[in-house]
Amino acid sequence: MATTPPSPHGINDGSGSKSLKHSYSRDDANGRPISRDVSLTDILISKGVQELNLISAIVALGEATAHIALILQNYVDHTYAGSQNSSGDEQLHLDIACDNAVFRSIRDSFVFEVAASEETPAETDVGRTATNDDGPLYSVGFDPLDGSSIIDANFSVGSIFGIWPGKGLLGRTGREQVASAVSIYGPRTTFIIALPSKSRDVNHCGDIVFEVTLVKDHTRWEVSRDDVVLEPSKKVFAPGNLRATNDNSDYDALVRHWIRERYTLRYSGGMVPDVYHMFAKSGGVFSNVSSTKARAKLRLLYEVAPVGLLVECAGGMTTHESEDTSVLDLVIDDLDKRLGVCFGSKDEVQTYKEFMFK
Repeated sequence: MATTPPSPHGINDGSGSKSLKHSYSRDDANGRPISRDVSLTDILISKGVQELNLISAIVALGEATAHIALILQNYVDHTYAGSQNSSGDEQLHLDIACDNAVFRSIRDSFVFEVAASEETPAETDVGRTATNDDGPLYSVGFDPLDGSSIIDANFSVGSIFGIWPGKGLLGRTGREQVASAVSIYGPRTTFIIALPSKSRDVNHCGDIVFEVTLVKDHTRWEVSRDDVVLEPSKKVFAPGNLRATNDNSDYDALVRHWIRERYTLRYSGGMVPDVYHMFAKSGGVFSNVSSTKARAKLRLLYEVAPVGLLVECAGGMTTHESEDTSVLDLVIDDLDKRLGVCFGSKDEVQTYKEFMFK
């Protein structure tokens, strides 16, 4: 019997209909139900978030994280879907399953208008049109599974999320985000959240980054790092796209500087674990630089802007690879816009600029 071949365009339909619901319900010693969404809601309120729809939006991404954690725990076959994403990477069935899990969660939350992802690279209507009674609604750009190329080695991988107010993602900047988050799936499942000061009440001044961990058999979130701060300097480096040093002499000189100055190398080949290491160790530097023969592939919408908000809210610095500009000030004029970057401790990024912006 003839079968329909998979789409070669790498565009998931964004319906989330192929994602199974996962139940993690459990009662405590007194018979009261333990709930992930209630625990994360309480944490967000304690961090100064008062807008109920924003709380619901972040909680939905926490639910997506829990669902993806279960998918990964039961992942066995490294099988391809017969399609490619917008970077030309072959899509795994796992990429699409994780994409569906996020779309399912955001649709079930009823607080998002538009979503786009690396696997579904189009502004997709996710079911709500704002009315005067709804309160603010949001749009989300995300990478459901960052690091799928290293997952067969059982390395840590992650998800990346950026939340923008209102409808639409094109024409926005990362500075407009009201929150961003990164999940990492390793020995533990953790969820690190950036809240700029504009998303917090008057009694909670300033930007903040904090981490929660999924505990008690995936039934609740608990705060594991109360206030993540990047120190001004830290001699730890994660140099991405090292092939570019072959024909980018400035990048080659910078990498040699890090080695000569005895920086500690922490590089896995996955953006999420490499950047997350900076948050865990309170500093460092991550770079991903282009050359003529080796172009950087990081996407502004799905990866760079959300991670950039985390870095800057934690007191760090970001820059475009070849322009002295924060990545948060770059306009998303193409959903697939790609660039090279440097993220990290302020003094370390300043050193990057001294080598690269001659």
